[in-house]
Amino acid sequence: MTMAGAPTPAEMQATRLARPWQAALLIGLSLTFAGCTGQTLAPMQTPAPASAEPAAMPPAAQREHLRILAAYGGAYEDPRLEAHLARTVDRLIAASEQPNIKYRVTILNSPAVNAFALSSGQLYVTRGLLALANDTSEVASVLAHEIAHVIARHAAFRENQMRQAQIFSRVATDLLGDPQLGALALARSKIALASFSRAQELEADGIGVGIAARAGFDPYGAQRFLTSMGRNAQLRSQAAGIDQRPPDFLSSHPSTPERIKIARANARQYVAPGIGKSDRAEYLALVDGLIYEDDPSEGFIRGRRFVHPKLGFTYTAPEGFALDNTSQAVFGIKAGGAQALRLDVVKASPDVSLADYLNSGWVEGIDRQTVQQLAINGLPAATALARNDTWTFRLYVVRLDGDVFRFIFAAKHDAETADRTFRESMTTFRRLTAAEAGAKPRRLKVVRVAPGQTIESLARRMAVPDRKVELFRVLNGLSPTDTVKPGDRVKLVVE
Repeated sequence: MTMAGAPTPAEMQATRLARPWQAALLIGLSLTFAGCTGQTLAPMQTPAPASAEPAAMPPAAQREHLRILAAYGGAYEDPRLEAHLARTVDRLIAASEQPNIKYRVTILNSPAVNAFALSSGQLYVTRGLLALANDTSEVASVLAHEIAHVIARHAAFRENQMRQAQIFSRVATDLLGDPQLGALALARSKIALASFSRAQELEADGIGVGIAARAGFDPYGAQRFLTSMGRNAQLRSQAAGIDQRPPDFLSSHPSTPERIKIARANARQYVAPGIGKSDRAEYLALVDGLIYEDDPSEGFIRGRRFVHPKLGFTYTAPEGFALDNTSQAVFGIKAGGAQALRLDVVKASPDVSLADYLNSGWVEGIDRQTVQQLAINGLPAATALARNDTWTFRLYVVRLDGDVFRFIFAAKHDAETADRTFRESMTTFRRLTAAEAGAKPRRLKVVRVAPGQTIESLARRMAVPDRKVELFRVLNGLSPTDTVKPGDRVKLVVE
């Protein structure tokens, strides 16, 4: 989560004219958890550094590139890893059906396991995906798959569909005078169009495995990585205790048993298992020290707790909530989808009281009789209720060191009980201690297995609260029955 600018009078007027701010909140939450890949869904609010903007890109591709950087926490800078990915892409391009297309790969500073491509040849992989992979051939399988989407013009087709959805949204807003209809239509269209069709995915699988094999990589990397992604998604879903989870590569690239079987069959057309090049040792050396999960400079999630060392605060969501940190805000949703929350931060004039800020036009539908000024752990705050036909909203604004933190809690059912829960959760919002503010990110550490060490003994060294053995196995591509032997290189999560 990064700082948003203070709302101008024009922006507040636009909010009033739009009317359905409640729907906008729920659209934002649905986009976060609905399983879309995110290329065009998040508005750009954090400008990317000029150095991150590729040269010689068409203006539309530049805009899309900057939106992606904003949605995924910017670019992750690691010169050695970037050079390795560039060399991998060069090998894949040379072995592809269209070696004349120019590609550029960007590492996104996000713990999500995701990858995608633009028709312009821009390829994106998150550091979360790189942390999950165990050798170059697995990453090559993902990059080859995305290159295949470009070659087969799937990406161009989808971008054209997105533009049509945007045109429909403008028609609904400008001509029909219904911004809510336009916003909902655009959101639904983007959710539906964000994923490739099953036929397109299988076509890209086949093309990608062929590219990887001809480039000299182990074509079974696709099968291994699809398996790891499926087990990783299952572990995260179990850890959260709910079905909703932030969008990842599996949202548009489902790791079904059928697809894994097809990936294995595709690979068998080229070589037998164990012959292709995987570059495991070199790859693990490159990801040694890679940031794991959230980057503290953007805030990080520990279960239901969100900590932001740079902004100096912490907050714990109610029981049953799963949190997702984006560059625009922190979103949370409870199992079943009947409760949700959003947290962001803005600059606001110190001359404006928080009660006045609530009534300034930031949102509509506030019951002015419920506006109340209070203190939360010694910090000035204000709260109010807002309602529509379906949802009840509890709003909070809290001032800390000149910043205003804004909470929107939404409940669809049993609003009175939910409101008590939301109020109780706000007592967890506080200033960080000096020790907490100095928190370091968790990173990957690659170690050699020593004689006598087991998966269980190695997993105990993992700096995670629970499910250490399960995460160790998933992170290292080990099945429930695999073992380790002396000399093996394995990844740990350490502080």
